[in-house]
Amino acid sequence: MHITIRPATAADYDDVARLTREAYLAAGHFPAADHPYLVHVSDVAHRAARAEVWVAERGGRVAGAVTLARAGGEYADIAQEGELEFRMLAVDPGLQRSGVGRALVEAIVAHARTLEGIDSVSLTTGSDWTAAHRLYESLGFDRVPERDWPVPGTDIRLLVFVKGL
Repeated sequence: MHITIRPATAADYDDVARLTREAYLAAGHFPAADHPYLVHVSDVAHRAARAEVWVAERGGRVAGAVTLARAGGEYADIAQEGELEFRMLAVDPGLQRSGVGRALVEAIVAHARTLEGIDSVSLTTGSDWTAAHRLYESLGFDRVPERDWPVPGTDIRLLVFVKGL
């Protein structure tokens, strides 16, 4: 089935919030939907006002979403000058492993190549999110362990991957 990647509209925000929460909960990354980080990422209007939010549409419904940020932006965690960072990549749990995540990442890389001053794409991911690691590596991203970082106030360490353009 064809996957369309496009900027999110206000009409998509509820779907983006829902599928992000469901994907993170299904993967066991958070104990409950009221976790402060899940509440934060569920405010898609806030995200979209400060960064780019894209959706993947499959079969006429929102199947995945991602947020793009540049260095210095409110939603950039690790982006350095010349990098486009993507965050909060989430795929509806019922559609995982169907190519939605891959299509989103491929679209991000293609978009980054069109941006003046951008020479790489970066992301962070959980240390035990092995399926995500395999996806990123298969698309040419390299681990950059010297840029790994801890989530403040937790024992969680996030891994950094970067793909040069």
